[in-house]
Order: sequence, then C-alpha cells, then structure tokens
Amino acid sequence: MLTKFETKSARVKGISFHPKRPWVLVSLHNGIIQLWDYRMCTLLDKFDEHDGPVRGICFHNQQPLFVSGGDDYKIKVWNYKQRKCLFTLLGHLDYIRTIVFHQEYPWILSASDDQTVRIWNWQSRACICVLTGHNHYVMCAQFHPTEDIIVSASLDQTVRIWDVSGLRKKNVAPGPGGLEDHLKNPGATDLFGQADAVVRHILDAHDRGVNWACFHPTLPLIVSGADDRQIKMWRMNDAKAWEVDTCRGHYNNVSCVLFHPRQDLILSNSEDKSIRVWDMSKRTCLHTFRREHERFWVITAHPTLNLFAAGHDSGMIIFKLERERPAYAVYGNVLYYVKERFLRKLDFTTSKDTSIMQIRGGGKTPPYSMSYNQAENAVLICTRSANNVENSTYDLYLIPREGDPNTDADAKRASGVTAIWVARNRFAVLDRAYSVGIQGETLSSLK
Repeated sequence: MLTKFETKSARVKGISFHPKRPWVLVSLHNGIIQLWDYRMCTLLDKFDEHDGPVRGICFHNQQPLFVSGGDDYKIKVWNYKQRKCLFTLLGHLDYIRTIVFHQEYPWILSASDDQTVRIWNWQSRACICVLTGHNHYVMCAQFHPTEDIIVSASLDQTVRIWDVSGLRKKNVAPGPGGLEDHLKNPGATDLFGQADAVVRHILDAHDRGVNWACFHPTLPLIVSGADDRQIKMWRMNDAKAWEVDTCRGHYNNVSCVLFHPRQDLILSNSEDKSIRVWDMSKRTCLHTFRREHERFWVITAHPTLNLFAAGHDSGMIIFKLERERPAYAVYGNVLYYVKERFLRKLDFTTSKDTSIMQIRGGGKTPPYSMSYNQAENAVLICTRSANNVENSTYDLYLIPREGDPNTDADAKRASGVTAIWVARNRFAVLDRAYSVGIQGETLSSLK
C-alpha cells in the first residue's frame, strides 16, 4: 500500500471522491462533513447541519452537488459552490446508512434502518419509490452501473437484487408507455403492467447480518461482506443468482467490500483493523494492511484514477495498491526502464525506444527501483514485496552489447530491500535487517 494522504478526525463513516477534481468528501460520526483537497492536503470546507452521525455521502458526477444522509433521518442535497444546503428530503423513519446519486437519472438511492430502500427524484424533490421486503436494518444499497437494477444488503442476512425498470419507464423513459403517456394520464393504472420495483433475486447464504454489497463494474457479479466475517461472490443472470465462492480470512465483522475497477481484485475492510486485497480468480488473500487501533468502516474507489480511500475510527487514508511509475535510471541522454518484463532503452536525442533484454520473474510484482552502472554496463533491479520484506530481492544484470543476439541475459539474484551502485564495481545493499553492506565480487562471475 502506498499512502498518498491521511487525515485525523472523528470516526469516518462515509467517503466520496470527486470524479474530476482532487477532492474527497468525508462524513463523520460527530455530524460534520469535510471537503478535502487530497493533492494539496488541505481542508477546503466543512458542512455542519446534520444532528448526529452522517453515514452516507456522495458527489454528483456532473453537477456541483453532493448528497448526505444521517442519523437525524434527513437527506440533504448541497451545492458546494454556493457552500450551502439546497433542500432536505424527509421520509425515512430511522438512521440513513448509505446514499448515492444515480449515474444518469435524477435519482438518489438511500438505505435506512427503517428497513426500506428509497428512491428520490432530486429535481422534483419527491420520493418516487419505497422498496420494502427486508426485515432488519438495510445497511447498504447501490445502483448498477449500466442496468436498471439495485443491490441492497441487510442485517436480515440477505442480499436482494431489485428490478427498477418499471420505475425508469414511468419516470424517465420517453415515448409510448413511458413518461409522456404517464404525464398525460397520471391516474390511469395498468392492472397487468410492471410494478415500479420488484425483487429479482434474494441471496441468503450469509450466516449473520450483511453490511455491504456492490456490483462488478462490467461483469454480472456481486460481492458482499457480512458479520459472519466472510466475503461472498455471486453471479447472476435474468433467471437466477447463485453463490460462486467465499473468501475467508477476516476475524471480525466485514464492514465494506468492493471490486477493483480495473483489475481482478476484491478489496475489503473490517472491524479487525485491516484492509485486505483478494485475488478474484483464486479467492486468496494477496495483501493484508493493518492498523494498530482503528477499526475500518468504509472503503471506496476513485471512478477513474488508481486511488482508494478507507475510513476508520480516527480518520481516513487515501492510498494506491501499487505505483504506476516504472523502475528507471537515467544516464546522459538515455533512459533505462522496465516494462512488461523487458529492460528497455529510450534515447532522448533520437527518441528511439528499444528492448534490450528480458528480465527474470513472472511479472507479478513489478520492479521497485533500478540503478545503472555505465562503467560495467550493468543494472541492479530491485523487487520489493509490500507485504513481506523477506521476499524482497535484487537482481544484477550485465547488459548485452549492441548486436549481441542474447536478449535473455544471465542474472545474479540475492535478498535485499534495495541496492544501488556506489563505485565502478561495488554496490551497496540494504538488507532485510535494514543494515547496509557493500558487494562487488559477484560482478566478475557474470562475465
């Protein structure tokens, strides 16, 4: 984990990234909403109109709006440019757990301890649908990124998939049978028509209350996390939904879980004070990131950037799982860098980019750093394990001369956190105990 920004505050219950600006909204258990610029590490604004904890927060993806939902049963829609609350939506009878804007329609989706999920039209400022069926607190509800379906998770131990295409036709869709006909004759009812919202699937394999569920961005998959400490992955089609597999490893309630937007990974966090990264295909835990004293409550992904944010008992962290910058070294007008298991050379004067040789390893863990020695025409390439220093290594390569057909060069590997050239035929190594040693005799063995 590469931590990019961290805040200290009251317990964080909700987080939302701005889709375009380097901003993040944080809703706190003490009732305050904070707007941070995470690039400048600056608090831009505070909004303090809720009575009690604010658990749900969400930026609109196009308008200068955000929405919040709190323990005061109120949904507030704010204009951050005007720095004020525009209006309040009333109707829930208990704490509001999550709140989100629809990515296209003028809708807000809210989940509440009053055992309902509600859909609101923020333009008409009215509740347009109440989804009933859960018989315990509804902890989370999310829109599907492209289809007219909703997923909800409840402490009644179920995840429900709701079809809201009927509501969309009545409220949004143009043309025959759609919004135009409804507005001309709002009193007419079709006895055999589609209901506004119907339950398509009920998923009930968790043994305790479900805290979170969300859709995969592109595949017909759902992931859920629950108080049974398990993460379950589900697959669905129009006819049915079924459990695919379970990820086990957390040793307390799983608070929040999501699919990585661009990789086959699942991220989860828990009251066991950890964030875990899971391989979606193998269902194994790849990384565990722990805090000493803070239980984690929420995790979210940036819509376009390789950034994640997680909220815990005493603040928030914004982090990356890995660096996008490749390992590189510059000598004169030449840039040496590693890309897709090959050492490459870019000449700045001619803009010629050539592959020099293939490096060792399966490419699972990208090289962390590189050091180039012009005198010996050699490189040290260091691979660092984020989870275990014991697995950190460095490789010493002699670069083949131009015209040499050998493009898969021999290498000498040893353990070490990092290595760097310090003389013509000597390099320094920072070992696993974080002490520095000087190496050099291994260089002649490669010639």
